[in-house]
Amino acid sequence: MSEETPGPPPPVRVRVLLADDQPLVRTALRMVMAETSDIEVVGEAGTGDEAVRLTAELVPDVVVMDIRMPGLNGIEATERIAAGPTTAHVVVLTTFDDDDYVYGALRAGAAGFLVKDMALEDILAAVRVVAAGDALLAPGVTRRLIKEFADRPSSPVPQRPLTAITDREREVLVLVGSGLSNAEIAERLFISVATAKTYLTRLLAKLNARDRVQLVIIAYEAGLVTATR
Repeated sequence: MSEETPGPPPPVRVRVLLADDQPLVRTALRMVMAETSDIEVVGEAGTGDEAVRLTAELVPDVVVMDIRMPGLNGIEATERIAAGPTTAHVVVLTTFDDDDYVYGALRAGAAGFLVKDMALEDILAAVRVVAAGDALLAPGVTRRLIKEFADRPSSPVPQRPLTAITDREREVLVLVGSGLSNAEIAERLFISVATAKTYLTRLLAKLNARDRVQLVIIAYEAGLVTATR
């Protein structure tokens, strides 16, 4: 008797927790994600406290987190999730009027952010990117955040020494802080994409940074990237 040939393994599904105080937003996102084969909504939260609790209970891969929620806001919830044992990646859901909150969320440990008026397909793509371990910070948004905070002299930025990195690594850090992708960095510096990734890995280790988003923040705080760069 011949043995049956095993079929292909089932696709790995990205487990998502939706945290938003607006039920209509959660419903819309859930309905769109339900139509995909690789994304599964495992829970919904209407407050920051609930998001923290459900993240610990359900262990999602990605938490789509609104910023403005009653009680514990999205920034505080993000900070608690990032500081906890979970491996969940938090993506904040915001509007362009929330730049203050976005910057705070990134510092709190968010892997990036989504804008509420993005096309739903773009939101799905962003969830997949973050689930794969990549930070999501579009170049245009990077420059917008940098400009927003550079224009605020009332909020002094601490300078961070970068004596541990080489001149070439500093060049890469500037380009990361300017919002360039690995491919764009490779093209700009006439190196391979693999080499660009190697420099990025070294920067993460030397600067004790969690991800690409933190490198952007470090580049800004060190004064390597400005609003006019």
